[in-house]
Amino acid sequence: MVAHQGNQEPPLVRKSATGRRRRRRRESALVWWGAFAVLLVAAGWWRSWRLALLALLLWCLYELVLVPTICRVATRQGYSCREPARGRLFACSSGHQQVKTDALWRLVGLRNPLRRPPKADPNRETGTLIVSPVVRGRLAQADRTLILLAALGTLVTIAGVVYGFDL
Repeated sequence: MVAHQGNQEPPLVRKSATGRRRRRRRESALVWWGAFAVLLVAAGWWRSWRLALLALLLWCLYELVLVPTICRVATRQGYSCREPARGRLFACSSGHQQVKTDALWRLVGLRNPLRRPPKADPNRETGTLIVSPVVRGRLAQADRTLILLAALGTLVTIAGVVYGFDL
């Protein structure tokens, strides 16, 4: 084993004998869905619409930020990235996150106002077909649907909370 030398960062994940990184095991989605079911059953049992709104809000949070998924941003060669990501709004790296953020802005019909122009790469290979970020950032149909449903659920929850203040 090599000792840590100077300003080098120690490895965060050990590599196996095949050279591939081992990924941490993720929690089962059944745990989350069980919690949602328990909250909905409790809301029905006590006839509490506030508890049902809490279940809806937690499901929206889960889908947007916590669900274990894959990146799905197309690489420059056109293949879908298979790296793990946490939440439908996030990607595996900063470069992929910028492409995905642009796609999310396009989903609501706007251009990303915070978009930084890409830096010129002096070592870029020429003569190969590179897929544009607009094409690379297209969201999968399932992701688009669930993002829109979770956003709608969040708006319903906010409206329910405001309505609940009047009661």
